[in-house]
Amino acid sequence: MHTETYIAPPALTSVRAQTLPIVALGSGVTLAGVLNILRSSGIEVFAVCPPEDFVRHSRWYRPFPTALPNPNPSDLEALLDSSDINSAVLLPCSDDWLRAVTTLHPSLAGRFPSSTSPACVNLLTDKWRFARLLEQFGIPRPRTRLISSREQCKAMPDFFFEGAILKPLSSVDFACRHGVKGYLVETRRQAADLIDQLELPIMLQEFIPGPPDSGYFLDGFRDRIGRIAALFGRRRLRMYPQKLGNSTLIESVPLHNLSGAIFPLEQLLERISYRGVFSAEFKFDERDRAFKLIEINARPWWYVEFSSRCGVDVCTMAYRDALGLPVPATDSYQVGRRCVFAVNDLRGWRGESRNQRSLWSFLASWLSCDSAPFHWNDPKPALHYLRQTVAAIFESGSHAKIPKKHKHQPQSEDRQPVATPCARTLR
Repeated sequence: MHTETYIAPPALTSVRAQTLPIVALGSGVTLAGVLNILRSSGIEVFAVCPPEDFVRHSRWYRPFPTALPNPNPSDLEALLDSSDINSAVLLPCSDDWLRAVTTLHPSLAGRFPSSTSPACVNLLTDKWRFARLLEQFGIPRPRTRLISSREQCKAMPDFFFEGAILKPLSSVDFACRHGVKGYLVETRRQAADLIDQLELPIMLQEFIPGPPDSGYFLDGFRDRIGRIAALFGRRRLRMYPQKLGNSTLIESVPLHNLSGAIFPLEQLLERISYRGVFSAEFKFDERDRAFKLIEINARPWWYVEFSSRCGVDVCTMAYRDALGLPVPATDSYQVGRRCVFAVNDLRGWRGESRNQRSLWSFLASWLSCDSAPFHWNDPKPALHYLRQTVAAIFESGSHAKIPKKHKHQPQSEDRQPVATPCARTLR
């Protein structure tokens, strides 16, 4: 595997390096969390996000000075080259911006450093390459097959389709076209109907059975010398949509609860010479009592602010590492702390079978929780997010981009839910 050697430019290793601003690139919940973390860091922070994004209404949002009207990842070099800001640390908060940052021309990358792994980005963001990597290293994982033709689909064993997910190689590109990350199927016929209307190749991945609280995460930071400076464990307690979706209630857990997941993750990061922020998702499989690695995000994630509140600030670590500064290790964090994404958690409660819990008992579970990414001292982003969410719910049926036979639930912010072929559009 490729091994990176980082040599900080001389101008960035001086005392002045500590005063360089950060440019956070992304959108939605993840970007909001990053701005919430960095607002009290003493570092000047600029942000780049779409014009309609609710993050722009935050007290902590400061636009990156540019003449470009609506810059996207393909405009990154023009964005930086034409800016009055001569040097800054880049912090990508989505996969498309991550790819753009790691492919910067060397002349710009020297002025705008980042704590990233250019050689690892495609390994982690290309889901098929990632699946093959896990197989190569013998890391526990869901069974995954690549479907390159309709004839290949017809020739696969029937049991491959029982409780499986049709997933794209690139979640970002697929979600832009179809509005979801993938589709849950139960039979070959369901899969064949979908494949007739989707782009190939596509992956067929085993769905690991189990409730939401079978989901675990190991988040952290690995620096430029290959040291894991922080490792943070959390567990999913609730999610929306109910069977496949995004976490709505999580809890920090001790690392010994994830001992079976830590070694294979460290082995993987070591073997690919990974550097930077990471968030690895696992699901505990009761059938063989193993943690199955689902994916790794090589960037900040939805609940990055929660990890900081618990004592693990990967954003500041990324800033210091990008500048060649020492990265202090974090050896402990608060355990048993919880965080809720209230809007989606409430939507999940409404979708529960006959609402087995009363609304009041459900809301009582929020009383001791942190909230992400909205806060009372910065109310405008929450109000705009709520307005956009309500509009999406009522418009999703008429604006769906996916095959008409297979409606999906409303989109989430920067991670799309997996839709089921029979799912109704929420009204």
